[in-house]
Amino acid sequence: MVPFDKRSGKIWYNNDLVDWENVKFHVLSHGLHYGSCVFEGLRVYDGEIFKLEEHTDRLYHSAKRMDIKIPFSKDEINSATKKIVSVQNVKNGYIRPFVWRGSEMMAVSAQDTQIHVAIATWEWGTYFDPKLKTEGIKLNISKWKRPAPDTIPWDTKASGLYMICTLSKHEAEKHGYTDSLMMDHEGNVAEATGANIFFKDSNDELHTPIPDSFLDGITRRTVIEIAKSKNIKVNERKISPKELSNFEGCFLTGTAAEITPVSKIADQSYKVCNIILDLSASYDKLVRAKKAA
Repeated sequence: MVPFDKRSGKIWYNNDLVDWENVKFHVLSHGLHYGSCVFEGLRVYDGEIFKLEEHTDRLYHSAKRMDIKIPFSKDEINSATKKIVSVQNVKNGYIRPFVWRGSEMMAVSAQDTQIHVAIATWEWGTYFDPKLKTEGIKLNISKWKRPAPDTIPWDTKASGLYMICTLSKHEAEKHGYTDSLMMDHEGNVAEATGANIFFKDSNDELHTPIPDSFLDGITRRTVIEIAKSKNIKVNERKISPKELSNFEGCFLTGTAAEITPVSKIADQSYKVCNIILDLSASYDKLVRAKKAA
């Protein structure tokens, strides 16, 4: 894979289209040292951006929670996102908008730093190996927990919140797993390192943790809507790790993961059942539906 600093084309950077290799920031930027950076991840399907407005709304929510004022309107960010996708001619790929504090101050306090915004996009296929979409991925159980909601801005996509996700995923991969299941601060099931989680029981009902200390994913909400349209009951509730053996099926949801079945969590195995495959097919159909002219 081509390293991300060696790619070609343009990146939207502070309202300019800058050559990919020339988009730079100073090594003393606050966003790098103190994690004052928020971001989003969007998908492009057949040239169309899926749920652009919802992702932009969440970017602004994350920024506000981090005491960052984005120097562009939502309409300007939406227009810039569409523009860079067109300039880069991305048909099926990924978009990464991100906002960070600059290098005017180097301390915990950063009231007078410049706020920078960039949007990059590139062609990108499935997050996990395509065959795992039918076979299912394997998760270990992370030693790291999602922090308590009164300790962090848990409902944001802020860069610092992903440190323990990287540690968890690295540990999982070292032991032959694809990803890692994280518990919340109370010891209940929370999410994977970058995706929400669902379980299917013997009555064909779905169960998913209440997102009260981790991100309520846009894909998660979309899948709940799809499931309800099929008269599948969705139970949003606290799920104890002791319940993992009670379920027949399991899958992850996320912009990157889309709908990815899980075949194993630690020693517990799951079936890649028809309900999961049907939800995945319905999701694929939805994201590739052309907007009405």
